[in-house]
Amino acid sequence: MEFLNSEFLIETIVPEDELIISRTDLKGIITYANDTFAAISGYSADELVGKPHSIVRHPDMPRAVFKEMWEKLSRGEQWSGVVKNLRKDRGFYWVYAVVSGVYKDDLLVEYKSIRSPVSFETKLKHQREYDIMRSRAKERVRRVVYSE
Repeated sequence: MEFLNSEFLIETIVPEDELIISRTDLKGIITYANDTFAAISGYSADELVGKPHSIVRHPDMPRAVFKEMWEKLSRGEQWSGVVKNLRKDRGFYWVYAVVSGVYKDDLLVEYKSIRSPVSFETKLKHQREYDIMRSRAKERVRRVVYSE
């Protein structure tokens, strides 16, 4: 049985009136991070720029979600979904993400992502779905143990 440190249980709530915005190059390297992204993720914008966007990938996220995202993006389609992200301090935050290509003269030059808050019910639903997906894919599934 595996146990995660309790720090993985500390959630940062994305404020209702905030949008997290970032841009990446075609390989997923962050080229722009707004102040909200920096504040919510616990990184400075300078720490984010130049890093792979996967720097905020939470281990609870099934690989299949990102596989689907990259497949859609490679076809020139927009992707959207609920994502649990990892903060610098190992806490987490949930968002609804919309990712799409940015084109100049009909040529794909980068990706943009706009993320917004989600409800508690949506977080709970997706955590359960993602746990099942990870289990079926034989990916590591977290274990939470409460003790007194």
